Amino acid sequence: MTDETETSLAPEASASWGHFIHGADIGVEGRAPSLNAAFEQAALALTAVIADPALVRAADPVEVTCEAPDPELLLVDWLNALVYEMATRRMLFGRFEVSLASGRLTGRAWGEPLDVARHSPAVEVKGATYTQLAVFRGEDGLWTARCVVDV
Repeated sequence: MTDETETSLAPEASASWGHFIHGADIGVEGRAPSLNAAFEQAALALTAVIADPALVRAADPVEVTCEAPDPELLLVDWLNALVYEMATRRMLFGRFEVSLASGRLTGRAWGEPLDVARHSPAVEVKGATYTQLAVFRGEDGLWTARCVVDV
């Protein structure tokens, strides 16, 4: 993560999510010991662009599946699937579970209907982009999943 990154530690001490500045848009990043958890953290960062994830009740589960030939494309598909679900269901998600195997992501997002008064949404995310898209395992052993989202 860069000096301009806002981060939040997750319950797992070495898992975190963050944001990085990119022109008029914003970057989302998840870091964790496993690739699955890094995707989950990137999803939390996506929610945090809109509202504080801690304010979102994990009440209603939504199933999400994606397929792509590599983890980077899978990250964009995952985040865009979440953007679609948030827009069509008028929901926010605050908890995520991801399982990756052979180019397929099976995920679950828990959330609740958007409550403007309680969630105070800052912006609408239009979609995940290929800008600064990267999924990799660093020298510290942690996985990073990041890209810029269009707001």
